[in-house]
Formats: sequence, C-alpha cells, structure tokens
Amino acid sequence: MPRPLPLLEDLSPICCPPLGSRDPLTLDDANALAVRLKSLADPARLRLLDYTLDQPQQEASTSELARHLGLSDPTVSHHLKTLEAAGLLTKERRGMSVYYRVVPEAIHAIAKALHINACC
Repeated sequence: MPRPLPLLEDLSPICCPPLGSRDPLTLDDANALAVRLKSLADPARLRLLDYTLDQPQQEASTSELARHLGLSDPTVSHHLKTLEAAGLLTKERRGMSVYYRVVPEAIHAIAKALHINACC
C-alpha cells in the first residue's frame, strides 16, 4: 500500500522553479507540489474547482456545490476539506452556510511549476 503524503502545515502558495529548469526541485518543494497535485487528482474535486472558478467572486457554498455536482453535502464537504488542506481553497462561515473561495496564487503556482519553457 502506498505511503500517504504528509499534510501541509504551511498553506502559503508554493514558490518553486518550473520543472526541468536549471534549478533543481528541493525535497520540500517536491512534497508541497505533490500534495497539491494529489488533491487535484480526483474528478469531483476538479469539477468543484472548475465550478468555483467560474463564479463571479470565485466562491460557492457547500450546498450550491452539492447541487451542481449531484453529490451529497457530506461527500462535497470531504472533497472541499481536501482542497482546503492543500491550500487551494479557503472557507468562511456565513450564518448556516460555509463558502469556499479559490486561492488564485496557489493555482498559479502549480501552473508555473508545470510550465515547460519551449525553446525556439
């Protein structure tokens, strides 16, 4: 059975050079990137992120997301907590609802790390 990746304690966006650049990826940066990629490696989580990014304030409530995906609130909450633990979402309670908001810097950091600079 594979060993689970460590949970992040520092939720700040990763800041590592693009893969394949002259600067080697440190073990800490590799772990941080792997945790974030692992959190995205689920179709439901990708759909949650996609829907949330499409909203005007890049935020949505748990119940709104559950209706959109056709999943139960507890299932959606589980996936949202995984994305939050990876630093990709933040949450805010408003009355009886919990709203999740995308952390754009975290998404950009993943894209930057995976960007391959093509040489002309």
